[in-house]
Parts: sequence; C-alpha cells; structure tokens
Amino acid sequence: MYRLRRSDRTDSRVGSGDGQGPSPEPAWLRWLPVHYVVVVLLLEPVTPVQWPVSFVLIALPLVAAFAHGPGVVALATVFAIALQGILAGTPCCAGRDVGYLLDRHYVAAYICTALVGTLGTFVAAHRIHRERTLADVRFVAEIAQCVLLKPVPHRIGDLVLESFYLSAAAEARVGGDLFEAVPTAHGVRLLIGDVRGKGLLAVETAAALLGAFREAAHDEPGLPALAARVETSMARRAEQLAGSEVAERFVTAVFAEIPADERVVRVVNCGHPPPLLIRPGEVRELDTGRSGPPLNLGVLVGDPYRVDVYAFRPGDQLLLYTDGITETRAPDGSFYPLVERVRSWEPLRPGEFLDRLHGDLLDYGQDDLHDDTAALIACLLPDRVNERT
Repeated sequence: MYRLRRSDRTDSRVGSGDGQGPSPEPAWLRWLPVHYVVVVLLLEPVTPVQWPVSFVLIALPLVAAFAHGPGVVALATVFAIALQGILAGTPCCAGRDVGYLLDRHYVAAYICTALVGTLGTFVAAHRIHRERTLADVRFVAEIAQCVLLKPVPHRIGDLVLESFYLSAAAEARVGGDLFEAVPTAHGVRLLIGDVRGKGLLAVETAAALLGAFREAAHDEPGLPALAARVETSMARRAEQLAGSEVAERFVTAVFAEIPADERVVRVVNCGHPPPLLIRPGEVRELDTGRSGPPLNLGVLVGDPYRVDVYAFRPGDQLLLYTDGITETRAPDGSFYPLVERVRSWEPLRPGEFLDRLHGDLLDYGQDDLHDDTAALIACLLPDRVNERT
C-alpha cells in the first residue's frame, strides 16, 4: 500500500522507492534457514537410524534462496553438505558409525544437495535482479506521480487545502485518480477525477485532463463552460486514440468553485461521487440528482453541464473524493459508509481529517484496498482567523 500526501510541504512518508534497490525481506524470512537447521538438529538424535532426518537438508539452499543472494545460497549449500556428512558419520550425534559417511544413500544426498544448491543460486540471482528492476520501476513511477499530481497549495486566500492519494497497486504506484486546485480571478477552482481504465493510457489521459483544466480554469468565467472546454479537449484526445478501449477514454469528475467575494460553493458534477459538505452538526452529500455525463461522453449524450450552488460559510469543509473510498470493502463484503463514518467523528482540521480517513479506510478494509483512492478537502477559515493572519 502506497500513500502520497500533498500539501505545500513534502511528506516524509511518500513511498519507499529510492532508486537504490529492493526493500529488505522480512526478518522471519531471513532467519528461516537457521530455524530450518535447528529443527533438523533437534529431530536427528531422536529419530531411528533407519530414518535419517538429515536428508531434508537437501532443501536448505532453496529455503535460503527466498530471502538471500546467490553468495549466501552457495554457502548454505556447502554447509548443508558438510552437516549431512557430520550427521552421517558422527556416532555422538546420530548413533551411526563412520561407515555411513560414504554410504550410497548419503552420497546421493550430497549430489542432490549440490544440484539443488546450484539451482537455488541461479534462482536467488534471478530474484535479486527482478527485485532491483521492480524497485527501479517503482521509483520512476513515484517520480511520474509527483509530476502528474503537483503539490496542492496548503493555503489559498482564506481556504486551507489538504489532499491525499492512496494507490492499491504497490507495483505501479501510478493510477488514473487525479486532483487539482487553481487560484483564479473567478475564485479557487477545484477538480477531482477518476479515469476509467488502468495503465499508461489512464495516466496519459489524466495528464491531458489536468493540463486542460489548469489552462481553462483561468479563462472560462463559468463552471459549465469550464467543464465543456475540458470535455472538448478530452474528445479531441480520444480521436487520436483510435483502437483503444472506450472504457479508458472517459473520466468522471467534479468541478468546484469557491469565490472570494461570496459565501457559496458552485459544483458541476460529471458522473462522479457527490462531494460532502461538512460543518458542525451536519454532514451531507451535495447531490441534486442532476449529475452530468462523464467527460468525453457529453458529446454522445448531448446534455449540458449544470451548476449547483450551495452555501459555504466560514468553518465549512468541502470533501472531494474518488469512488475508491466508497467502494472499499470490509471482509464481509460491505462497502465503506463514508457519510455515516464522518458523522460519527468529532470536528477535525483538514489535515487531521484526512489522516483519520486514511487510517479508517485501512482499518475497514484490513489493509486490503482494491482500487486507487484520492481525496481533496477545502476548509473556509473563520473570519477571526483571517483577521489574525
């Protein structure tokens, strides 16, 4: 599980890929060969001479290959052969005389151990190579994610902003969820979206959408016009992707605008989960049932984008999120009840709220999230706070 927190400051918990190699294996896996040998030494003296437990040392090199490099596996092979010989010809350990040392069964065990050790050495080398390659891919993907999702300013005027991104795919760390906040002459304009599809095409689509939004947010006077312009940009892009899957060409999104001179928030919903308005004693979805079509499908449906206006007073918070939150499942298959959960929490600051949401999601899904998740929260500061700052 990978978490990317965005604000005007760098989060020390951003990923673990540093481009320097794979992460170390768990301690229990590194110590497994030692425990394996200890079990053999404990069982060998108490088993009949006709049933030498030392034969299971043939597998020791492969056990070592799970967590160690080829050098350690080679040493484990030599150690296993030597220990087999000691147990075969040492009366004090196994009750056998020296003649067993070169018994044909033991000689066969030595040869098998050497062959398994050779195989284990190649397996360990191949595993190390694959892990290093994966670590490099993770590092490059993390850099790509940082470029795609530029840091959201922590403060824009009288708004405090926080965001997070959770990737369910630790191998890639780049998904199609996106968010942005742009200060304009029309107010602070927010975007959150979810590209349908996975892989490089979804990332390219997200990058194109963010680029179109960052440019058009300054030019278009109204949110419906802004959504329509981004829609046009996405349709133009889709025409250049003939032959790709249609499911990877559309994006659900929410556009929001918080003007500086009015205590309102304007929302245009393009087939996306509705935002939450959070204020003391009230948590509700901003959903009038007039959601427009997802971006790049508007030209097919023909419905215009409609703007909804809601009161947004000092102290209110607006939560934009992707469906990875509401589609998080508990072990019994039930979906994450976002509204009910938030209603049960005490009032929290934006950063604390996202920390609480992050932890609650992992607890609810038992650290097993099946979809990428993004969230963006905006809080209108009380007037007395603005006066002090």
